[in-house]
Amino acid sequence: MSIKFVFKSSILTFLIIILFLSIPGDILSKEDAGGGEKLKKKIEHPVAKRIKKELVKFGDTRIDNYFWLREREDPEVINYLNAENKYLKDSMKHTEVLQNKLYKEITGRIVKDDSTVPYKKNGYYYYVRYEKGKEYPIHCRKKGTLDMKEEILLDVNKMAEGYKYFNVRGLSISIDNKLLAYGVDKVSRRKYTIHFKDLVSGKMLKNEIKNTTGSAIWANDNKTIFYTKKDKTLRSFKIFKHILSGDPGKDKLIFHETDPTFSVFAFKTKSERFIMIGSGSTLTSEYRFIKADSPDDKFKIIHPRERGIEYDVDHLGEKFYIKTNYMAKNFRLVSTPINKTEKENWQEIIPNRDDIFLSDFDLFKDYLVVNERKYGLNRFRIIKWIDKSEYFMEFGEEAYSAYLGRNYEFDTVILRYKYSSMTTPDSEFDFDMVTRERKLLKQEKILGGFDPANYKTKRYFATARDDMKIPISLVFRKDKFNKGKNPLYVYAYGSYGASMSAGFRSYRLSLLDRGFVYAVAHVRGGQEMGRHWYEDGKLLKKKNTFTDFIDCTQFLIDEKYGDPSKVFAMGGSAGGLLMGAIANMRPDLFKGIIAHVPWVDVVTTMLDDTIPLTTSEYDEWGNPNEKKYYDYMLSYSPYDHVERKDYSAMLVTTGLHDSQVQYWEPAKWVAKLRYKKTDKNPLYLNINMDAGHGGASGRFRRYKETALEYAFIFDLLGMDK
Repeated sequence: MSIKFVFKSSILTFLIIILFLSIPGDILSKEDAGGGEKLKKKIEHPVAKRIKKELVKFGDTRIDNYFWLREREDPEVINYLNAENKYLKDSMKHTEVLQNKLYKEITGRIVKDDSTVPYKKNGYYYYVRYEKGKEYPIHCRKKGTLDMKEEILLDVNKMAEGYKYFNVRGLSISIDNKLLAYGVDKVSRRKYTIHFKDLVSGKMLKNEIKNTTGSAIWANDNKTIFYTKKDKTLRSFKIFKHILSGDPGKDKLIFHETDPTFSVFAFKTKSERFIMIGSGSTLTSEYRFIKADSPDDKFKIIHPRERGIEYDVDHLGEKFYIKTNYMAKNFRLVSTPINKTEKENWQEIIPNRDDIFLSDFDLFKDYLVVNERKYGLNRFRIIKWIDKSEYFMEFGEEAYSAYLGRNYEFDTVILRYKYSSMTTPDSEFDFDMVTRERKLLKQEKILGGFDPANYKTKRYFATARDDMKIPISLVFRKDKFNKGKNPLYVYAYGSYGASMSAGFRSYRLSLLDRGFVYAVAHVRGGQEMGRHWYEDGKLLKKKNTFTDFIDCTQFLIDEKYGDPSKVFAMGGSAGGLLMGAIANMRPDLFKGIIAHVPWVDVVTTMLDDTIPLTTSEYDEWGNPNEKKYYDYMLSYSPYDHVERKDYSAMLVTTGLHDSQVQYWEPAKWVAKLRYKKTDKNPLYLNINMDAGHGGASGRFRRYKETALEYAFIFDLLGMDK
């Protein structure tokens, strides 16, 4: 509701206003209906109290009247968040039938009794299956062949009983196949407790290791593991060594990353011969290693950290293979002897190329497989070691997603990979690198009569305001397309160098089948077009991400892929920052904006080094303790730029336990928008009180939130089906 007050100078008038704004809940109002008066319940949005908080930096004073919402343990804060949820529920009550219909429609396309394609590792086939009526996976294996009896490693459905949130990750099995380590998070705060299970007896071991990343790396002695601890900001900062017979409280510290801009992790090479400790920031990498057979050895550094040099490592034979940006903006592949690992010894295998970005690689006994990105699309380059002969695996569609699958075996000519497009459901293939034959192992089955022939995908390049060509991938249903009249839904992310591929999602069919055009804008800040694409969308060039999205949206409208009055935008996390920016910059362009777990209070967060992810991301956003970065961040920070004007209708989501974007950022943003905005468009805040950044756990429950989002959009368009 928008209320305009004529403010007077008297204290009495001021107090009356404050009292009126403080009235919670529903207010009864009179409305004329059919010539008579009747009482109708009028829904009032919550009003967060305003407590002045001055934030001063470089002589600049910012006023944050909602800073108090950061107090998670304050009952008043919880009451306010609950009031926002109630307001959303009450305001959207008339769409509950539609929400239920959408939820059943979305989940109705999913096969209930399903399983993943088995992959082979160390003599066993591993897979995950799902049972009808259950939310969580069942992790299984079979020894030797798929005809053998199934062994259930973990039934997460049983483990999750009684918990509102439950997540298992990091399943890791000892080299003798007898012990399982895994991490459990029951809060959605990304703080995992590592548990151990004896797979021979089926019994749990007493050892439990708390506050970890959830991953355990086994040495080859079947009793030693390496794991990563988190500090109070949830930064991964210490690697410990644990012996199964020992007390976790007495575990030996192996590595302590003291630079707050770096985080650490551990892993095992594909060969199982080496254990690696990686330490990295946004721009810099460092790795150290020991032989997996000698867990008590001292770790040796591959190459000491040098600012701006990134590298990733794997092993084959007597060499380490390294993907690096050293002397290679778009990355190159090099090798080095195990006993001479510094960069002076690196021998080039694949050089840097200005028009091709080296994304990933995989090592086989006879072949090297490289995942490259050219003009924004993936392709696989397959090279034979013995004679350096090579060929490319192409995919044919205008827009698609392809990536390397689980390839744990060295001595094989079979490459496992995954593929999808905006019209092709997720598909898993085995590719024979000798005969070049592909074998489809599984394609996601979409229930409800889905026919890919009904849909069309296209790829365009929009011209940005600085003449840069921005890729766009889009899809629509052919028989529902009506040039210039369709609702248009545009998504983007645009941060951390994350490339958004044009893959398939079955829940989008609920939009497409109702006539929506769905588009992905591959804006700068990702790496779709190479490393420069990332560098042109970060630090002091971050605004390119925002203007690219606006320019892509306008391009789609001009090309008649959307009715200008029916345009919607969606982004989450750092993509939620994008949503906040465009909400301030061009609210007239969008009928509705959906911001999932949005990072919107940029300056305040980046000045607070007690918050998770802050110090490790100075190279992504800049350090606002330096004035040039402070000024630039302040010039786009969505929370700081909320002003008295009309805004698009908005649905904002968050999770109380979010460890990546703290819940108070979306909450403060909505509170400030409510106070400032002059329109009567809906503004809703949906807080999951039991989850964090990724939303609800489980296979189906998350789609309740998708159904709410779509109902919000359809309601704005007057669609009730």
